[in-house]
Amino acid sequence: MDPTADEVAGIVDLFGGLTRSELERALEEAAFRAGGETVDATALEGTIEGALESFALVRYERDDPGSEPLLVAGPTAFPTVPEHAADVPHILDVDRRRLDRDALGEAVSDRFTDAVSDAVEAGDDQRRRQLLEVSYDLEAWAPLDLTAQRRRLEETLE
Repeated sequence: MDPTADEVAGIVDLFGGLTRSELERALEEAAFRAGGETVDATALEGTIEGALESFALVRYERDDPGSEPLLVAGPTAFPTVPEHAADVPHILDVDRRRLDRDALGEAVSDRFTDAVSDAVEAGDDQRRRQLLEVSYDLEAWAPLDLTAQRRRLEETLE
């Protein structure tokens, strides 16, 4: 089983958010239920990193010291629950998580600002255009005002 970014987002969305290890367990369970398939760890790593880069997933650092960050479905995701994964919440011993949207928005805003700086410094027009589009998705997804970052992107694209 090699899930897409949207399928990974669909799994984490079932729970509100999952740690990396919980996500791996959920995907392993879904793969098993799909007929004994396995999850390719290398492919999964690439999918998760790509999803974080594109804001299909976002990382949420919790206030609880020593706890793993949660992966949460992000603003560019179209969460899709993979076939055979709908029952995973009943199988795993993980309660649905309710997240503070303001705190999640702040964390994503910081990550977005860093991504803008990296793209501007690298002179990467494609990434700057992508981030410009993502800025609108982020503002609709969380209580954010990304006008300054959007202006910076627009100025460097002219």
